[in-house]
Order: sequence, then C-alpha cells, then structure tokens
Amino acid sequence: LRESSTEPSTFRNTLKDITFYLGYEATKNLNVTDVQVETPMGTADCQELSDNVVLVPIMRAGLGMVDPMLELIPNAAVQHIGMYRSKETLVPIQYYNKLPARHNFDVAIILEPLIATAGTLDATVGILRRWGVPRIKILSVIASREGLDRLQSHHSGLEITVGAIDETPLVNGMIIPGLGDAGDRQFSTFDHEHHETAAPTSPRKRAR
Repeated sequence: LRESSTEPSTFRNTLKDITFYLGYEATKNLNVTDVQVETPMGTADCQELSDNVVLVPIMRAGLGMVDPMLELIPNAAVQHIGMYRSKETLVPIQYYNKLPARHNFDVAIILEPLIATAGTLDATVGILRRWGVPRIKILSVIASREGLDRLQSHHSGLEITVGAIDETPLVNGMIIPGLGDAGDRQFSTFDHEHHETAAPTSPRKRAR
C-alpha cells in the first residue's frame, strides 16, 4: 500500500483488504442480543447484532473503505460527509453534508484512510456529536502520532482502530513516511488543478 509504484487498482484492492481486517477488530465489541434459530436439525442458541450502525466515509478517500465494511455489517447505513483540507492553511473545508435531521443510530464508524493533522476528523467528530450519535468509532489505515494525540485530546471516548502509527513529525501536514494522498492514489488524480470554491470552513449541522 505504501509503495509509490503501486498502481491505483492494486492500491484500491489492498485498501479494501486492510479495511476488512481492521473493521473486524473495530466491530468485535458491538452489542449483540441472544436469539434462537431453527436449524434443519433443531434449535440453536445464537447472537445477532443489536446496535444500529452507520458508516460515515469522509469523501473522497474514505469511499474505498465502504464496501469491505458492508461485507462485515451488511445492514449498516451509509452517510457521507465531504471534507477536504486546504493545501495552504491545512484548515478542513466541508463541501457536502446531507445527514438526516432525525436518526436512531447507536454507533457511527468514520472511515478515513489517514490521520495526519486530524483536522478533518476533528471536524467530522464534532458534526456527529452534534448530530447525537452516542458512540463514535474511527477506522484508519495509518495515523501520525501527533494527529492521533490531537484527536484524542480534543474528544474523549473515541474508539480508534489504526493499522500503523508513524512517529516522524508531519511535514507540511503530510505523514512521514505515510503513503501520500490516499484519494489521489485511489483515483489517479495526481496532476489535478484544485480550486477552493467549496463551502464553509467551520462545519455545522445541516438544517432541514
């Protein structure tokens, strides 16, 4: 995944594989209820998921993590938040948020491949807390130590699952050695021209 010569198709497939195994770890403490089911040979005592789960990929890099999580939790809902980081100021800028005004979710799982400065995650957690989700999990492939520390200092009670932590200080907001820009590497947009015409820098709850 980290290797710079990895083709986008291989990058996407590897991201899916890693997400599946990280997701398995992240979901092992979800709440279940005891049920009985009828087998061809009798009655079996089993368990089924009782938490109502919503997956929240941060567009666009988080989109590649949705399918493997739906393999683990097929009945999970999916809600998208669009957020990008200004390359000049590193401030998170929200450009998409259509969270419904009412919900009955017990757990939100934020999908974001990288935790660098943690600015976009910091803003997204704030949005979901104002939305009223009681329990928030974060799933990431790689985190910087300083981004992880910042996120945990700003928000108590987060459940964060990461594949690796890079200890080297950030350079211009990028994880070192990291893997580069996860969105660009998935979608082959290395040479795109970026125009910052999106909406507000301070995320707010969508009014309906």
